[in-house]
Amino acid sequence: MQVVCLDLEGVLVPEIWIAFAERTGIAEFRRTTRDEPDYDKLMRWRLALLREHGLKLADIQAVIAGLAPLDGARAFLDALRTRYQLIILSDTFYEFADPLMQQLGRPTLFCHRLLTDDAGFIAEYRLRQSDQKRHAVQALQSLNFKVIAAGDSYNDTAMLAAADAGFLMHAPAHITAQFPQFAAHESYDALLRSIDAAAASMA
Repeated sequence: MQVVCLDLEGVLVPEIWIAFAERTGIAEFRRTTRDEPDYDKLMRWRLALLREHGLKLADIQAVIAGLAPLDGARAFLDALRTRYQLIILSDTFYEFADPLMQQLGRPTLFCHRLLTDDAGFIAEYRLRQSDQKRHAVQALQSLNFKVIAAGDSYNDTAMLAAADAGFLMHAPAHITAQFPQFAAHESYDALLRSIDAAAASMA
């Protein structure tokens, strides 16, 4: 049996931090895992920047409340779920993702948690597990599943490498150039065809 594991931001929904940068006018928030391979370094920098500008978790959630999945994402997930088990593996946070998960039909999501202080500022973040995407793929494989994965950023590449088949989706040019071993797609129809072909080869 095959399981499909997908990244969330950039693949199915807009990049939350980029949307936040656009809403606040603070361009520094546009930096994402497409730019910075070290996730801890990126998050520490983000938390410091939020404090510097007096921005709280509620300010980010207000932006997220106005976001919608990327065009075609819900139909793509619905098509996948008629064929495969599906898990979203993301380095976002449950405190961010819930409104978007509702719009996507609540697929299973593995991600992280945020901790806030009494004033509502994000004080810390708690990883569910370091390098959780790769570990999740390997755990599924240990249960005799074949795993097909897709993502768009540096923090997805270990997941793609561990999977039985891995694809890039909506990845920027520097990622596709750096990781040519993963076929890159820009449309959900093309990605679905590749997933189906990979699954057929594993049957």
